[in-house]
Amino acid sequence: MLENRKWVIIGVFCIVGLLYLARLFYLQVLDDTYSLGASKNSIKRVIEIPYRGQIYDRNNKLLVDNTPVYDLYVTPKKVRISDTLAFCNLMNLNKSEFDSIMGLAKNYSSVKPSLFLRRVSKEDFARIQDALVDYRGFDAQISSIRNYPGHTLANSLGYVSEISRKKLDEQEYPYYRQGDYVGQSGLESQYEEQLRGRRGVKFMMHDVRGINKGSWKDGAFDTLAVAGKNLITGIDLGLQQFADSLMENKVGAIVAVDPATGEILASVSAPTYDPNLLSTRVFSKNYQDLMKNPYKPLFNRPIMASYRPGSTFKLIQALVAQQDGTLFPGTVYGHAGSPMRCHCRGGNDLRGAIGNSCNPYFYQVFRRMIYNNLEKNTFKASAIGLAKWHERVEKFGIGQQLGVDLPSERRGNLPDVSYYDKIYKGPNRWKFSYVASLSIGEGELLITPLKLVNLAASIANRGWYITPHYIKGFDKPGLDVPKEYLERHETGVDRQYFLPVIDGMRRAVVSGSAKSANLYGIDMAGKTGTSQNAKYGHRYDHSIFVGFAPMNDPKIAVAVFVENAGWGGDVAAPIAALVAERYIKGRTDAKHLAARLRSATYLPPLGAYRPIGKLFL
Repeated sequence: MLENRKWVIIGVFCIVGLLYLARLFYLQVLDDTYSLGASKNSIKRVIEIPYRGQIYDRNNKLLVDNTPVYDLYVTPKKVRISDTLAFCNLMNLNKSEFDSIMGLAKNYSSVKPSLFLRRVSKEDFARIQDALVDYRGFDAQISSIRNYPGHTLANSLGYVSEISRKKLDEQEYPYYRQGDYVGQSGLESQYEEQLRGRRGVKFMMHDVRGINKGSWKDGAFDTLAVAGKNLITGIDLGLQQFADSLMENKVGAIVAVDPATGEILASVSAPTYDPNLLSTRVFSKNYQDLMKNPYKPLFNRPIMASYRPGSTFKLIQALVAQQDGTLFPGTVYGHAGSPMRCHCRGGNDLRGAIGNSCNPYFYQVFRRMIYNNLEKNTFKASAIGLAKWHERVEKFGIGQQLGVDLPSERRGNLPDVSYYDKIYKGPNRWKFSYVASLSIGEGELLITPLKLVNLAASIANRGWYITPHYIKGFDKPGLDVPKEYLERHETGVDRQYFLPVIDGMRRAVVSGSAKSANLYGIDMAGKTGTSQNAKYGHRYDHSIFVGFAPMNDPKIAVAVFVENAGWGGDVAAPIAALVAERYIKGRTDAKHLAARLRSATYLPPLGAYRPIGKLFL
């Protein structure tokens, strides 16, 4: 019995021993994983960075591509420089810069290459290439930078630069390394994951002195880099450049969208800058210069600047009041009983009030809407009415982020009951007369140009909109568009109530406050606005216009803000009409008007910016 037990125990030990031997044989002979790890001192893991995806407009014209550049590396121990001054002149460096770079290289390693100059252009490299043979220890590697052939759309496209330590530390998955380049703003940041592609890896053998001895195991473990996806946008490059030209020497924004799809056709933030400025070796200097510019060219006004909408807000008031049942197309109000002044003769119905932009009319419309409840207490009735009004207006995307595919979109401000309770130190301490300025788009209302063009698209569509967006697809139109940019959003106002409002908008262009937008062949419907900038007086009011064309078959909706330019009909309206004409006709017939607006200058005094948090009015 004992004898049998002994052989069983010996057998178990033999089996365990054989298993260990088999495992060791697999790890040491068959499996290269641990061999690779153990050889890390002699095998270098080289990351291959893929080309970023290119960005195109809706007509397949390039907005962003990649241009080859050269990174110059130095191996200090190999360096032989007979004339340091001549070498510095060749490299456009001064002696202190040269000494600093070489000091860092030596501290890293005297026998391994390290970066000497980054992003040397093709032209500069061609100039120094022949001379480099006289200077041992310097080698060049080809790389690429972003190039912007259209020289436009800087704020929307964004830029690419070296990743910050903060972003490195905040990575959810460890993808980026120190020195990698990443999209920092605009579409470059929004679609970074798709544009960056997938990096490759090569394993290279090096001796103890760091000298490359070739590919390890004939590249059996190498992976190829995969280029990023190409982004197709809804931007019309020709329209964008034309709109840019109309905003020269002005501060403000133009946003144009296709109402049927929500695709952004043009997005101007003025003043702007050439995006190529942030794609050079002197990135830091150029960025600092733009930061110091008092007119804030880095500030993306279409999605970040909040303005009072002025009289353009009367369009929403007319729509929600009709839906509320307190306003009818034939309702007539005079100027009596209104504290607000007006430039029209009074006695308007709804169409006439929109066409003539009658302030007293919309004062009465808002007042009747606010008090349309059974509460007898004036303060309580005002709160009930404002809450209902807020709920209706909010459905137009006002007072919230619309969800455009850019980072840093601002909400603006749509005041509600709690907002005024806070201002007036408690409930039932304010009433209609305290908030009456909302009736004509003034007071505490703040709206971005993007939200205003979305209002125009909602009216053009007679009651719905698709969230404004830049993307039209990846690699080809319609491919991989996020579902939120395909969904319709209802405004909660019935189609029938849009018709008299659109009639009034057409009347404004034909014979009312926006006659300067009445260009032949585009049938524009629109509304002017003059946003008060009270701190500096009427002289510095902002000129606003919103509209769409053609009236009965809308192809384009446009919103224009020109800061400190006066009446909406003077500047913003004709700019919007020219943008619509260029898109619909493919040409500009009103050449004299375009020339006049290009030459007009409306740069406000440097003190004319009034900060509200991080926003500027």
